[in-house]
Amino acid sequence: MTPSLATPPSSQRIALRGDLLDFTSMPEWGAVDSKAVRFRPDHWLLIDAGCIVAAQPGDQVPDDSWAKHDHRGRLILPGFIDSHVHSPQLDVIASYGTELLDWLNTYTFPAERRYADPAQAQDGATRFLDALLAHGTTSAVVFPTVHKVSVDALFAAAQARGMRLVAGKVLMDRNAPDGLRDDVDHAARDCVDLIDRWHGKGRLAYAVTVRFAPTSTPDQLAMAGRLCSAYPGVYMQTHLAENRDEVRWVHELFPDARSYLDVYDRAGLLNTRSVFAHGIWLDDDDRKALRDARAQVAHSPSSNLFLGSGLFDWKAAEAAGVAVSMATDVGGGTSLSMLRTLGDAYKVQAMAGQRLTAWKALHASTLGAAAALGLASEIGSLTAGCAADVCVWDWAVGPVAQRRMDVARGLHERVFAWMTLADERNLVAAFVAGARRYERDAR
Repeated sequence: MTPSLATPPSSQRIALRGDLLDFTSMPEWGAVDSKAVRFRPDHWLLIDAGCIVAAQPGDQVPDDSWAKHDHRGRLILPGFIDSHVHSPQLDVIASYGTELLDWLNTYTFPAERRYADPAQAQDGATRFLDALLAHGTTSAVVFPTVHKVSVDALFAAAQARGMRLVAGKVLMDRNAPDGLRDDVDHAARDCVDLIDRWHGKGRLAYAVTVRFAPTSTPDQLAMAGRLCSAYPGVYMQTHLAENRDEVRWVHELFPDARSYLDVYDRAGLLNTRSVFAHGIWLDDDDRKALRDARAQVAHSPSSNLFLGSGLFDWKAAEAAGVAVSMATDVGGGTSLSMLRTLGDAYKVQAMAGQRLTAWKALHASTLGAAAALGLASEIGSLTAGCAADVCVWDWAVGPVAQRRMDVARGLHERVFAWMTLADERNLVAAFVAGARRYERDAR
């Protein structure tokens, strides 16, 4: 029943007015006119008790029981979903001069050792999650560190912000420096304790987190597979076929495996809740295995370009039926901005002679990512019943972008220009479960 006009406004009932953009299905490759796109210009988005309840045209003004926020002339989207990012690596973002394996030893591992300190872990979690929100990302699949305290700190900070977060203790028991290695039994006990403490609590989910095959012994990989079987609701995340030297190393370490992916499959780590970052150097059999398992590849274009890892063949993955989501992969990636990442994804595909539409890119960072995680009923769209993880954006910031927007023809051209020219400076506000967690003008 609709409250009367005399009903006082509730902080739980808010109405956002703007141009609503989301997706109802997966857009076709290369199609700039797609029925999967849902664009509702000048509409109110109604949010009650943290959930989206309805959308209605702008001239149908909600009654006074709703706290109204008029953002006419601005774009309203679901919050972005970052499907692969490293919370401790803000310290090493934009570091010079190495490829993947040298990058880990020179920059990443020293930064991650600091997270053994509870104070560092807590400060880092706060800094990381607030930075995500300030870039328009409201959900993420995250690598903390091997230290249990880093996982506790990250989950606690996410819970305090109401965020949907997937994370887990990083597993490494070889080929890593002192202070970052664990052992099979101790790691298993830590994982079980963390699963019991955090998995399914509020909007949090645990991921069995294998760094990558070279830093885990076969015994540890087998232990990770047993955890996935024992706790079927948890996710699994790791790195896959990012760099050619890495792929050669895996073949040396696991000579009996058919491929890099096969190493994980033999350990019981290939399933519908598996998130494989990168997946550049795959063959047709790998793609078929990913498709059959309904696993996803977290495409990380900014990182792949910055580290010189290679060009991901998105069209081949899609043709094979592999789910593809988007990831910043900070700190290999150079920004937490999903918009900057999508711009780089376009460039990667252009190098392969393909043209990535704004629809395909934005879908992979919203509804597509949610569907790959099995969370499409909760996040990734502006559908009634979903959590109100919503961001408000300026279409253009600055005279160059504004002029481009003024002369753009058609919806796709406007949205593509926005996706390419915009960044975190365009973000006006970010809401998580209906609570405003970032506001650009708040100082």
